[in-house]
Amino acid sequence: MKAHKHNLLAAAIALSLTAPAIAQDDSPALEEVMVTAQKRPQSLRDVPLSVNALGGEKIESAGITNIETMADYIPSFNMTQTGIGTNIAIRGISSGVNQGFEQSAAQFIDGIHYGRAQLSRAPFLDIERVEVLRGPQSIIFGKNSTAGAISITTAKPGDELEGKLSALYEPEHGEQDVRLILSGPISDTVGGRLAILQSSLDGYMENTTLDRDESGDKNRVIRATLQWQPSDLWDITLKMEDGSFDSNGRNIEVVKPVGGSYANALSFFTQGAYQLDTTHDWKRQSNGDYSYNDTENITLNIERELGEHTITSVTGYNAYTYQELCDCDFTGASGFNILSDEDYSQVSQELRIASPEDETISYLGGVFFQSSSLKFHDAVRVPTDSFIATAFSSLLGAQAANLLRGASTQRDFEQDTDLAAIFAQGTWNFTDLSRLIVGARYTQETKEASRHQYHVSNTGVTLPQGTTAQPYNLIWSQFKIDPHAVKGDRDESGFTPLITFQHDFWGTDMVYLSYTTGFKSGGFDVRANAAPNALDGIYPNIEGTWEFEEEKVRNFEAGAKLVLADGAAELNVAAFRSEFKDMQTSQFDGSLSFNVTNAGEAVVQGLEVDGRWAVIDNVMLRGGAAYIDFEYTDFPNSQCYFGQPASERNPTNPTVCDATGKRREFTPEIQGNMGIDYTLNFSNGLKLVNTLDVIYSTEYLTTPSLDPKFEQPSYTKINARIALSGNDDMWELALIGKNLTDESVVTYANGLPVATTVSSGTGYYAFYERPRNIALQGTIRF
Repeated sequence: MKAHKHNLLAAAIALSLTAPAIAQDDSPALEEVMVTAQKRPQSLRDVPLSVNALGGEKIESAGITNIETMADYIPSFNMTQTGIGTNIAIRGISSGVNQGFEQSAAQFIDGIHYGRAQLSRAPFLDIERVEVLRGPQSIIFGKNSTAGAISITTAKPGDELEGKLSALYEPEHGEQDVRLILSGPISDTVGGRLAILQSSLDGYMENTTLDRDESGDKNRVIRATLQWQPSDLWDITLKMEDGSFDSNGRNIEVVKPVGGSYANALSFFTQGAYQLDTTHDWKRQSNGDYSYNDTENITLNIERELGEHTITSVTGYNAYTYQELCDCDFTGASGFNILSDEDYSQVSQELRIASPEDETISYLGGVFFQSSSLKFHDAVRVPTDSFIATAFSSLLGAQAANLLRGASTQRDFEQDTDLAAIFAQGTWNFTDLSRLIVGARYTQETKEASRHQYHVSNTGVTLPQGTTAQPYNLIWSQFKIDPHAVKGDRDESGFTPLITFQHDFWGTDMVYLSYTTGFKSGGFDVRANAAPNALDGIYPNIEGTWEFEEEKVRNFEAGAKLVLADGAAELNVAAFRSEFKDMQTSQFDGSLSFNVTNAGEAVVQGLEVDGRWAVIDNVMLRGGAAYIDFEYTDFPNSQCYFGQPASERNPTNPTVCDATGKRREFTPEIQGNMGIDYTLNFSNGLKLVNTLDVIYSTEYLTTPSLDPKFEQPSYTKINARIALSGNDDMWELALIGKNLTDESVVTYANGLPVATTVSSGTGYYAFYERPRNIALQGTIRF
């Protein structure tokens, strides 16, 4: 792989920060940030909850291309990719890896719920703003948002004809990104906006088996928006979008093999038994992975002024399909792979009514309906030359090994979900400075699901469930797989109240106290390889999972939003405590399965601070930090890591461990960022904008098994941007650097599948963040 080059950017930073500043007004004021965290346009200073907002300009200038790269700028917010899924976490709470989970940190785009984890990988394009709402959002954004919500608003047509073409090139990892935006009036009452994205990335991790860099990513998005305002009373917006995001390969390296026989095997199959890599000379061995994703979305938003009230209708259709191939032994040898297909679609309808805000009593309420369909299929396949099959020659004999070569075990899962809710939130302004906010949501949800696990012979014949005498059943039972067919249905309802007290000081500052509740619905385990023996199965010693229960949370929060330095600075502070019961988790069984379990109880508490300060007109300081204290207060059935001592195992079931009193993975105690924007305006009309961001995190565990052997050390990353523009910002040329400190950051790790099945040891695979990269970006506006 190429050596990293950063001297050019370092020199440019030094020159820009030492250039003489033009005299500015010494009494700057902050621009007001408007959000819709409560489904109304409001100043961020007036919203009584912990919210971080990033505007479209910051998203573009920082090179934020998706939710994952946005996490650097929002403390206590993280996104990680895993071997078979995606996790979004707010305040350390995420859903885990399973297609059956609703999302604890729910994503909404233009008011439409994007309730599946796979959609969080989609690229950003032409975004007006992103709001991250921390804590349960169970009234306005729906009952499943037990950790928080990510609300994304795309840009709308403007009143003037405009266009923008931007292109980015990063040579080290072969990144190219081209975006075109055209917007303006079509007639006196109709406006249109077209946004197109085409981007690609060669990758930064060398696959020595295939002699290529990975992962090779390609993204494409086409979005058309029409806005019709036939009169001052109507605002009708139709958005249609088609997109794809594809990857060839993964950012995974095998690390920390444990146990003599498996370490030796890894050394043979991977040309070296790797330890935690801090050199960025990342190498992996794989016979090929890919993830191909196609998405489509149609959103119709209708607003009608009715007297002093506003009626809003939001209708949405959202769908995606994907196919993924995981070379899940994570070696260049022929072991096994998993081919997955998923097809999801949903339709939703929301109707809201909102009263004027400036009354003694104001309110917002409505109804919500959503219907969705999920189909999932995967196959664990063993190639004919698999070393796993060879290993079975000594375990079960040559005949069994020959049967395993070319065979597969497969799973079909289907689920239909219908949801209906009614919600309301009212504000009583009982004095000019004080108000009480009360809200509630009642939800009714039904789910019907089925799962079928079956074996396919090496001649392609689908086999019946059979008995223990069936040879394929015996072979696959060594991997903790038990053929079965189960069905189920759930009908659950929930009531989630909210109460908030808010008080203003001096016309600028505000404090609030709130109590909120939330719950995330239960459901059915998509990925378990065995059913509970009470339902089905032929091997009593292989106990799987099927149905899991709802997750509940109570949240207490106190906060303040303060204006300082005569309006030149603001500071937001929030202290919180969240108490979870029956937390839904996904547990790796050490072989090929992820089983869902309700973890018991956990408490998350902490402090969040963020703010900004316009020091002078051309210098802006900003930053934020979060302190998180996470503790499982009752979790006796946690996944064990390899070699975990007997004293930490559950005495009644030594195959699971007691994690009570422990901290969850990906919950660093402190996360923070600090940035400076420094603008130089020259007399010839040119402008130089310099941005520097420092991102910090303390150490954290990276594996769901909480293995202390695999802890990510603390790190400090630096991102920077230098942009020269002219002719009233009609053109811009920018140099963008990310992770300039070249930190080695593991975002997810877990045990290698089947490691303990074929040997006496184990190993881990780890996802690594992108190392230092420097890109050139050009923009033309017309």
